[in-house]
Amino acid sequence: MLRALLAPVRWTIKTVGLLLARGGWIDLRRAVRTSDLAWPRIVTGVARMSRTAVDVAMVGAAVGAPAIAGVGFATPYWALAFVLGGGIAGGTISLVSQRFSASDQQKGDAGVSTAVAVSAAFAVAATLPLTLLFWAAPEPLIRLIGSGGEAVGYGARYLRLVSLSMPFAALNLVASRTLVGAGDAWAPMVVRAGGAAANVALNAVLIFGFGWGVAGAALGTVVTTASVTGVFAVGLTAGRLPLVGALPVRIRWAASGGRRRRTARDLFAIAAPLALTSFVQMGAQFPLLAIVSLFGPQVVAAFVIALRVRDLLNTPGWGFGLASSSLVGQALGRGREDEATAYGRDVLRFALAVYAGAAAVVFVLAAPVAQLFTSNAAVAPAAAALIRATCVSVVFWGLMNGALGPLRAGGDTRWPFYGQALGLFAFALPAAYLGATTALGMAGLYAALVLETVVPAAVTYARYRSGRWRVMSRAYRPA
Repeated sequence: MLRALLAPVRWTIKTVGLLLARGGWIDLRRAVRTSDLAWPRIVTGVARMSRTAVDVAMVGAAVGAPAIAGVGFATPYWALAFVLGGGIAGGTISLVSQRFSASDQQKGDAGVSTAVAVSAAFAVAATLPLTLLFWAAPEPLIRLIGSGGEAVGYGARYLRLVSLSMPFAALNLVASRTLVGAGDAWAPMVVRAGGAAANVALNAVLIFGFGWGVAGAALGTVVTTASVTGVFAVGLTAGRLPLVGALPVRIRWAASGGRRRRTARDLFAIAAPLALTSFVQMGAQFPLLAIVSLFGPQVVAAFVIALRVRDLLNTPGWGFGLASSSLVGQALGRGREDEATAYGRDVLRFALAVYAGAAAVVFVLAAPVAQLFTSNAAVAPAAAALIRATCVSVVFWGLMNGALGPLRAGGDTRWPFYGQALGLFAFALPAAYLGATTALGMAGLYAALVLETVVPAAVTYARYRSGRWRVMSRAYRPA
């Protein structure tokens, strides 16, 4: 039943791959394998980002523009769970994909189990202190980047409650990447997309039915995120899930201390630069939102809407990036560097084609898309203009995600961090500040959104083209 409902998505992604293969841009066999692994993750990303976008729309409809701004101020803090968890999970998929393929693994493999157990411990240790901090002092943190009494109050209320979901969100990323690294993107899609759909339904009840506003949006996220973690824990321990069937791995949580220590060192070496890359990207949102607040609350609301749309447009990168990491990592684990290079090249081209098509459609429909979030005459036009800028910027995000997959698979994760830091602090933030303080105006924000992705895309792609990731992968291969 579920496969039939999602058949159009699968057909669309596979059709793009087949057209590219027919045109000689990518290999047919690699196109099929990539689409099979990527499309479920794209569905998961669309479901999750749709959930956040619907949250913003619901809160805006129930409370108004100050609530949208408040949620926008809180989001960078809460998203630190995905920054840290995503970095750790990036190391997880690298280690799992290589260990899974190196010896034709069966369920219960100790190397995979150790990688997952260590990753889970890292995820909890990294996010739990943030939960305690955000619960204890949300308002001072919101005031660091936000302005306006109403918006700050809504943001503090949202942050305090939603922070309870942070450890669960990080663990969900680890579990998802574990299965994708073992070649199964269907199971994590069913679990996480199902959780996102349940989140939307629960939030609708809490926001409109109970009238809890931003607090209802936060509580709905906490309940569904924790539930998804429970489902993953049961499934990975048992090696199967109801309605899904057998999983490619079954985790044994007890492993030898020596193996754990070696795995922890490898995981930290790969994950730390990935987490720093995401931290720079997300950390820049704090000063960026502070600069945007200088334009006034209407522009803040418009900017938050544009970011939600950009997140939706970026969901193909999740699927293609993880497919690339998994397929390249499995080839590297078997010692087939030429095959790994071919997969990296073809997935990158595949991703760029999908990104460009989606961005073109939304660029044309920017005005009606903005109207889905707000009917405020002072917000909607600015949101539409900013959405068009994000459509341009997201194509370069596609290039960056496509090039990042092979680097992540090979453990070569420092250069994306350098590119992200350079793009944000040397280009994007200065452009936004000039827009807020000079006659450049909104054009500065448009430039900031584009420069934020152009610079790191160029740096990451150059590193990918150098081929150093193949050499570095040899230090992490099980053999």
